[in-house]
Amino acid sequence: MRLAIMSFAHLHAEAYIHNLRAMPDVEMIGIADDDLERGRHFADQFDAHFFPSYEALLAEKPDGVLVCSENARHRPLVEMAADAGAHVLSEKPLATTLEDAQAMLDACDRAGVHLMTAFPMRFNVPALEIKRLVEAGTLGQIYGCNAANQGQMPSHHRAWFVDKALAGGGAVMDHTVHLADLLRWYLQCEATEVFAETNAILYGDSGVEVETGGLLMLTFENGTFATIDTSWNKPRYYSTWGGLKLDLVGEKGLATMDAFKQGMTVWRHATERPAWMFWGSDSNQAMIDEFAAAIRENRTPAVTGFDGYKALEIVLAAYRSAAAGQPVALPLE
Repeated sequence: MRLAIMSFAHLHAEAYIHNLRAMPDVEMIGIADDDLERGRHFADQFDAHFFPSYEALLAEKPDGVLVCSENARHRPLVEMAADAGAHVLSEKPLATTLEDAQAMLDACDRAGVHLMTAFPMRFNVPALEIKRLVEAGTLGQIYGCNAANQGQMPSHHRAWFVDKALAGGGAVMDHTVHLADLLRWYLQCEATEVFAETNAILYGDSGVEVETGGLLMLTFENGTFATIDTSWNKPRYYSTWGGLKLDLVGEKGLATMDAFKQGMTVWRHATERPAWMFWGSDSNQAMIDEFAAAIRENRTPAVTGFDGYKALEIVLAAYRSAAAGQPVALPLE
């Protein structure tokens, strides 16, 4: 199987290239980037073939591509790949507007190719154990969930994360979708209402024009209530980028999850940032393995483009709610 990466704008591409090369039946044929300087930099860094354009990459007829561009630029790359007959794994959030997300779904449907959203938490071992408990009825009826996906403000990795036009927003756009997707997956129903508050108290003196903190409150069709803290509240010198945690409250018990607990912090020197050494299972690898398996077996991937669409819808409802100061009903009109 021949796979490739379209754009290295998103920092996750730096991990994905290693994941692709770890697969014995996959050839990572190369990368392309509309920012030629950035593309050549990462091609040199990872000793990868650099295509001078996306068209040149797709002319090589890859079986699938990983789209890792800025959030607002997913749509043209996905449409281009679909037209070339390549299956697509798109970074999250799927898009920054529902119009773009729907166009991506339509393009892949017309072309008969799979569109998978990059939600690696679906393949995280602790998250999978929570799913098993829910499906087995161990927790009984789920009453509520308290969740957090917090992290550093990622501008020091890529400046575009705090550019509203390219990112679509700040912390809420960046960190809501993973938990929104997990909750839909666990509960097997849709959110019906979102109430949200956002602010820019964190990093308020940095000049960024996007929100750096957010809290969402969701109600689901089955009556379950959930909160999601999406804040960029970890300092740059923090040992990890952040984390993802939740408490799931049921009639028969409480389940708590820390998706990245399997790690250790290494302190090398007083003047150096502590290093986080993760030793747990690789969710990214499992996600990309599933993408390749779906192509090979000609089946729908475990996470779809529609899952990305519905997670984005929750994000956009949160922004409407924060602007209006009122709950917003789903689905959005």
